[in-house]
Order: sequence, then C-alpha cells, then structure tokens
Amino acid sequence: MAPRYGWYGDDFTGATDTLATLAEAGQRALLFLRIPTPGQLASAGPLDAVGIAGATRAMIPDAMALELDEAGRFFAALGVDLLHYKCCSTFDSAPGIGSFGAAARALRPHFPNPLLPIIGGQPNLGRYCLFGNLFAAAGAGGTVHRIDRHPTMSVHPVTPMGEGDLRRHLAAQGLERVALVDYRSHEGDGAVPALDVALASQPDAVLFDVSRPSDLAAIGALLRERTSAGPMLAIGPSSVAQAFTGFPRGEQSAMPKLARSDSGGNLLALVGSLSPVTRAQVENASGYQMLAIDPARLISEPAYLAALRSAALAGLAERNVMLITDRPAGAPSETGKVAAATGALLRAIMSEAQIARLVIAGGDTSTLAIRSLDLWGLSYRSPCTPGAPLCRAHSDDPRLDGLDIVLKGGQMGTPDFFNRVAETS
Repeated sequence: MAPRYGWYGDDFTGATDTLATLAEAGQRALLFLRIPTPGQLASAGPLDAVGIAGATRAMIPDAMALELDEAGRFFAALGVDLLHYKCCSTFDSAPGIGSFGAAARALRPHFPNPLLPIIGGQPNLGRYCLFGNLFAAAGAGGTVHRIDRHPTMSVHPVTPMGEGDLRRHLAAQGLERVALVDYRSHEGDGAVPALDVALASQPDAVLFDVSRPSDLAAIGALLRERTSAGPMLAIGPSSVAQAFTGFPRGEQSAMPKLARSDSGGNLLALVGSLSPVTRAQVENASGYQMLAIDPARLISEPAYLAALRSAALAGLAERNVMLITDRPAGAPSETGKVAAATGALLRAIMSEAQIARLVIAGGDTSTLAIRSLDLWGLSYRSPCTPGAPLCRAHSDDPRLDGLDIVLKGGQMGTPDFFNRVAETS
C-alpha cells in the first residue's frame, strides 16, 4: 500500500521534528535526505509516511521552483493523500528567500485539492496562532511574544519577522487571498461551517488558528475528511502531522537520558546557530573541548580548515568536542558560504573520526552539514528535546550507518541541552 503521508522539510531540523511526530504516533516513517532511489525505498521497507529533508528555507524562488516541482512529482507518483510542506514553526521567510508563495505555486499543481490549509501554531513548541497572529515562546518555557516582537525572530539575520499577522506575511509572498478559521470555531461543531464560509470566497489558502493541542483534533478531522476530494497540499510546522494523525501533543520540557549507541567514541557538536537560546546553551555546556571557528578564515583559508580538523580529531580522542561558529561579517549571503564551509569541515572530520553521537545546532548549518556526509536517510530513535529528536543515520558507508544524530534549531531546548545530550542511560 502507498504511504498516506508525505512531507518535505524546508530545512533538516524541522524535518526531523515531523519524523518524530509521526513515529511517536505509531507511523512507519523515514526521512530521506534527497529524493530516494527505488533501491533506497526498497531498503526502507513498508512505510506509512515518507519525508524528504530539503533546503528551500534558504533558497531564492527560482531555485525553490525547480526543487519543489521535482519533489511534488515524486510524492504525487508515490500516491500520498497529503503532502505536508513543513516550514519552521516561526514561519520566518521572505519574498526573496524561502517564499511560501513560491512553494505553493510549485507544489499545488501536483496536489489540486480545493483546500490548501496552513496550520498556524504548534503548542508543544510554544507556538500559538490567535485571530491569524502568530506568537512564539523565547526558548523552552520562555516568555511568549508576538512574532514581530520576538527577541530572536524579529531580528533574524536573513528572514526577520516584521509582521505578526500571518495573512499579511503570506500576502507579501504571493498568497494574497488567505481566509481564516479562527480558534473559536474548533469548539463543538463549528469547524465545518467555518471552513465552508472560508472556502466560499475561493481563497488561495485557508489559515487555521491553533491555540491549544485540542484544536488540532478538530483540524485533523477536517483534513482527513477533505482528502476525499483529492490529494491535498498543507503548509505548516509539525502540527500538520499532529493533526492528521490524531496525535496532538501537549507542551513538553523534560529531556530524557538517551539510550547509548553501539558505537564507541565521544560526542561531536557543531554549533552554527546564532540565536540567544543556543548561545546560552553553549555557555552552560561543560565537559567539552571548545573550538571557535573564524567564519572569514574558514571560507578563505584551506590551511585553517585543515588545522581545525586536526584539532578536532585530537580532541575527540580524549573527550567531547564542540565546534562553534561566530557571526559572519558582511551581507547575509555570507551565512550560506559559512554553512557550506562548515559542512566541508564536518565531512573532513567525519572521514576519520569515530564518534558516538553527532549534534548540530542551526537550521541552515544542519542542512548543509548533513548533506555533506554520505547519508541517505534518517529514522527516529527516541525523544530528546521537543523539536529535536534523537535519530539514526542510514548510509551505505558502514562507518556512518547507525550513527546517532540530533539536529537542533536555534530556538529549541532547555539551558542544559548540551550537557543532557551528552548523557547516556
């Protein structure tokens, strides 16, 4: 039987959160790092959900169109009922970078259902949408801010969020007519008539408020019922998967000890995120050898990369190692160059190192770093911290196959994240 659910992650960290959501709901799910070959699909065995980890969050619209048209054709041929375009729960994007309008234009022809739902919150990560306005906590359990006043997302170096109303935010990216089903409609039997009213104007998309986990149950029932009209495209964070599977999760803060892997070695952490949440986690970390990365030298001096590789290998022979990048100077385009160079550094280290666990912090950094390795997929191993599960790597390289990997976005995790992720049970 064909998998019912497909998802394309606009970056790797978010794609693994959806993987965890589906696996914890009892779905047989696997996240591929590119469109899989027939052999890789066969190796995965029967699946209920198939994902592809992409990088469109950091792409211009023309590049997004090429990438997503190919992905849309793949998922349509696979026969999924719902294709989830998985975006960051903070919806940070811009007309010229990571545009939601560009994503919808590329994918919608392959999924022509009259309803294009956009799910606007994810309560277990501290994300809420009320009357179309997005709110987000600053760190795990932190103060909730309207997204355009959020201390990190309002000043994001590439896609700052300057608008709290998602309808206005999406209109600027080409989804000009977005109807709203507000959170009050999720109580009782109000969701169906509210959706019918919203669809009467033939909007480009319908935005659904999410104020609490129970709202997702009402939304999920609508999505499952409306797929009878044909394969559907949906946009949103992992709350799309929570709604569709009927497995909405409440807010979580505990980080369990992680099961020990069979491989030996120490832990390697690569920190590319510049968020205050991640930087505070780095300051609280202990038991690591810290190696600072100068972004300008990394992208211009091959000898500097070689020296960092040697220092990391020497450190890993004795203890856990953390590589930390600083903010690149110059235009935002330098961020992509630094992420690519950091991926090359990781590949150089991993070509020789034997490590027990790889932890990468930062959305763009995670995407390019993991793509630099000879991996073809990730499966779910266990919970870690909300939004960043412990995954198992799949590779044709026996040195990498089975590797523990955690990919963490900038806003995820408690202050002791790096200490806890190094613990094993």
